[in-house]
Amino acid sequence: MELDYKSIGKRVKIARIKAELTQNQLSETADMSPTHLSNIETGTTRVSLCAIVNLANALNVTCDELLCGNIIKAKPEFERELAQILSDCDEYEIRVIRDVAETVKESLRRDSYLRKMNRNI
Repeated sequence: MELDYKSIGKRVKIARIKAELTQNQLSETADMSPTHLSNIETGTTRVSLCAIVNLANALNVTCDELLCGNIIKAKPEFERELAQILSDCDEYEIRVIRDVAETVKESLRRDSYLRKMNRNI
């Protein structure tokens, strides 16, 4: 399995912005150069486990939050993120998002069924 370094970088950047830190502040706290942090955030470099742990500690997040795009069993993290996305929605927005989610789910399951049928032919 190949890691999606762009996804990891995006999650690091989002967590840094939420923490209201600059790249220089985070790189200092996480004990890395600002250039290395920039390369991590853009996904142009491979990030070590040690760097992930340092970043998670500096950002006060879990490693799962930074890696969940690469983890197969990340359902709890995605559910938490979805709840956070919905937390400031009004009643109309919630209804529309629910309808869209239901439609997407039905389509995914229908397509999955069709793919299985085609494999058996």
